[in-house]
Amino acid sequence: MDECSGGSLRAGAAAPAPSPLPPRPHLWLRPLPLQGAPLLSGQEQRWCAELPAPLQPRYRHSRSQLRQCLGALLQRSPLELPLHAPPGEPPSLAAGWGHVSLSHSGAQLLLAWSPWPIGVDLEWGERPLLADGVARRFFPAAEWQRLQHLPAERLRRAVLESWVRKEAAIKWQRGSIAQDLRHWHWDANGAALRHLQHGWTPPCCLRLHDGWCCAVVGQAADQGCWV
Repeated sequence: MDECSGGSLRAGAAAPAPSPLPPRPHLWLRPLPLQGAPLLSGQEQRWCAELPAPLQPRYRHSRSQLRQCLGALLQRSPLELPLHAPPGEPPSLAAGWGHVSLSHSGAQLLLAWSPWPIGVDLEWGERPLLADGVARRFFPAAEWQRLQHLPAERLRRAVLESWVRKEAAIKWQRGSIAQDLRHWHWDANGAALRHLQHGWTPPCCLRLHDGWCCAVVGQAADQGCWV
């Protein structure tokens, strides 16, 4: 599956990079356990140590893999990258280094880098879902009205694919699920994602990789290089 849509972007010029940046987004879908020694800055090690023990491995592996992938892409030592990635917050790079996003589900990790703002989300394509209740509670009324007559399995799939697009969009806008989820509308017929309050219609792309639904939102979302 490969479904992409175009749209208009928020205005804003990118800051100059310290070195030439790759011209298009890069994405990585990886198993969450890291192969090899962790690659964490001193601050990340302290943040990790402050987390409850069950959450530490996920933080350690996700940030380490993010540094590893970015280091190879940007041709910098992973530990020298100006990456700010505290627990519970979207990761970010210093101005001029591009933009990053990550999502994890189960034992799988989706990472992204782009010259422009980007958001990604990841879910297992066969995840059980109370689709009727989710759509009725969290989706805009117009979207729910379009979905409610679908058969059960088509409804589950449609709600899952809409949800991952919207989570990716919320990361792209640097918003919050609590405040923004209900305002994002996915029009499957028109292949358009739109924020009903602000009018944003960012490009979005949904791809199925080894059974995982991977949503990417942002400029050139459909041109990302999968590594």
